[in-house]
Amino acid sequence: MVDFQTIQEVYYMVAATGVIVAAIFYVLNLRETTRSHRITLTTTIMDEFSTKEAYRDWFNLMNMEWTDFDDFEKKYDSRINPDNAALRLSMWGRCEKVGQLYREGLLDLDTIETGGNVLIQYLWTKFKPIIEAYRKKQWMPYTYSDFESVAKKLIEYDRVRGDTEKDRWSRVIHEQLQKPT
Repeated sequence: MVDFQTIQEVYYMVAATGVIVAAIFYVLNLRETTRSHRITLTTTIMDEFSTKEAYRDWFNLMNMEWTDFDDFEKKYDSRINPDNAALRLSMWGRCEKVGQLYREGLLDLDTIETGGNVLIQYLWTKFKPIIEAYRKKQWMPYTYSDFESVAKKLIEYDRVRGDTEKDRWSRVIHEQLQKPT
């Protein structure tokens, strides 16, 4: 016959196994929930760069022309041209948000590269002198620093990868950027 102690030992082993299975299930569920939240966040953020309006805004910004910071201020400063400033600051803010999420490890370069890379890179390239001038005159020195950082990372990422398919698109945009500003 089976004595009480043996039954108790089997019960403890079954209970311990149940706790282990529950812990494993909890960890797997937590990982899947985190993954799901990350996908939702990524989709939400990166979709902001792939709308018709986003591309229209981006082309409007890329077609802006100026000779130097004083000329830029005369044409596009928020006191002179609030619509353009709102458009510009909105797009820069999107890029800053992507840079911040990248810095915090919530977005990776592959995801950013797929979703908004060209827009971010060329916005930074075109507006770098303007942002730097505003940093010296009005803004804090770190304003849009995450935008700057992620743009530089993307430029280097593409350089290292030698992405030839994107090179054709990049050349078109590069030619656009070579126009005097």
